[in-house]
Amino acid sequence: MYIQDWTALVVNSLQNVWAGFVGVLANIIGALIVLIIGLIIASGLAALVEKFVKLVKLDKLLSNLGLGEHFERAGLSINSGKFFAKLVYWFLVIVFLLAATDILGFYSLSAFLKDTLLYIPNIIVAVLIMLATVVIGNFLRKLVKVSVKASKLHAANFLSSLTWWSVIIFGFLTALSQLGIAVGIIQSLVTGFVAMIAIAGGIAFGLGGKDYAAALLSKFRGHVE
Repeated sequence: MYIQDWTALVVNSLQNVWAGFVGVLANIIGALIVLIIGLIIASGLAALVEKFVKLVKLDKLLSNLGLGEHFERAGLSINSGKFFAKLVYWFLVIVFLLAATDILGFYSLSAFLKDTLLYIPNIIVAVLIMLATVVIGNFLRKLVKVSVKASKLHAANFLSSLTWWSVIIFGFLTALSQLGIAVGIIQSLVTGFVAMIAIAGGIAFGLGGKDYAAALLSKFRGHVE
């Protein structure tokens, strides 16, 4: 009787272990299948995105906007197709990896991957901010340079470079703020930067326009008298 009970207990234990092993193995196989399918889909869509970007000639457009020279100075070349392809690839890989971790029950890793997915749009927006900043900076630099030369004033190159760097620094700080990096410090820097420009502009106007303002006041007094 005791032998039969002991035998039944061992058999039930082995059956439970086997059932658990089969369940874990099934989850592992399912996660691997999901991950493999995800890698195939990610590679295919990334290749399509790269071909599409090359088809619309986005690199040529960015070069015409003045971004090419900055990439060349950094020893890089514009390859927006590869950039967007890699972005799509890793986004889909993280999505399918998230599904695989959910299957395996790795909920802490799943939470981390979800946070990563939610952070990717911030990276995209930060990149777009920097691209727009460089384009706007190049435009304003040319505009200031032409305007200063047309007004027959000095230091056209200095003022145009100062304008460009002001826009670039402001855009860079904005991009860092979008990424959530030292938001409080960046907000203080931006506020100080704007105040500095306002004070500098006021001083420059006061020093450069005091004679003109005095002439206007004299003319106004003459009319009043």
